[in-house]
Amino acid sequence: MVCCIKWNSLSLPAWQERFARIRRTNLLQSYDYARAICPLNRQKARWGLITINGEEAGLVQVLEASLCGTLLHAVMLDRGPLWFDGFGAPDHVESFFNTFHKEFPRRFGRKRRVIPEVREATGGPDLLTDLGYIRHPAPGYQTVWLDLTSDLETLRKNLKSQWRNKLNKAEKAGLEALWNSGSEDFSAVLRHYSQDRAIKGYDGPSVRLLQSLHKTFGRNLWIGRAVLKGEMIAAIILICHGTGATYQVGWTSEKGKQVAAHNLLLWQAVGRLKEAGVKDFDLGGINDESAQGVRDFKKGMGGTVVTLMGQYS
Repeated sequence: MVCCIKWNSLSLPAWQERFARIRRTNLLQSYDYARAICPLNRQKARWGLITINGEEAGLVQVLEASLCGTLLHAVMLDRGPLWFDGFGAPDHVESFFNTFHKEFPRRFGRKRRVIPEVREATGGPDLLTDLGYIRHPAPGYQTVWLDLTSDLETLRKNLKSQWRNKLNKAEKAGLEALWNSGSEDFSAVLRHYSQDRAIKGYDGPSVRLLQSLHKTFGRNLWIGRAVLKGEMIAAIILICHGTGATYQVGWTSEKGKQVAAHNLLLWQAVGRLKEAGVKDFDLGGINDESAQGVRDFKKGMGGTVVTLMGQYS
């Protein structure tokens, strides 16, 4: 099997057309994410068309940073590669990472971060370790994917009973849900989010990154706000990319928790994403050891929990 990575060989329209063919496209592999984050971190992006035995097989986006030419070099492959229909079998994955390892070998002065968009194997040898990668001890990234191709009635039935009961409560609470607000509303959401993150100390994207994402994604970044008696009590930010979407951040006040405002916003998001042609909703990272409330909330939407292989260098 011959795998090649053809770097920067596609025009932007050609890349986007192929990206839109792939199911479960994640935010970190989207072109606009690279455009948003590279200026902040002084990085540059590289876009690869993967071929297997001469046939187009998938896409991969990497971020790089260099000093002193390429003497000091960092390369980051986060949640890739992404495969076209008919590809992504274990032998394709092995061939890709073997090729990537040869193109970016470990050496003095180079730092590699590789987080494969590959499910964690149950038992058996570690494929990337066998190829010469070093696995980090941290557990693999976990997220919840919600398939939006079913009808809304089915999706509502698939909600866990406690989640659905809270949604029923929210729908009776007299909340007003406002979507795609202006820049002033976005700034207000960021202010609440930043204060909440500082007080509670949880991980999350920086305000600078969110501002850059807002500027870069434009209409593909959605803001949902729950308002009760003229007061914003909860908000979420979603980002659409190809046929996928990501639940990026959320904030809620104590009043918002009491009336389950987040349940209403996310349920409305499901309907709106379906109307926009989005097929897969990435609800974001979960952790079985901490933030159990967040984990249970996301799992309550009835999606599939996916654990990735982990981080390698």
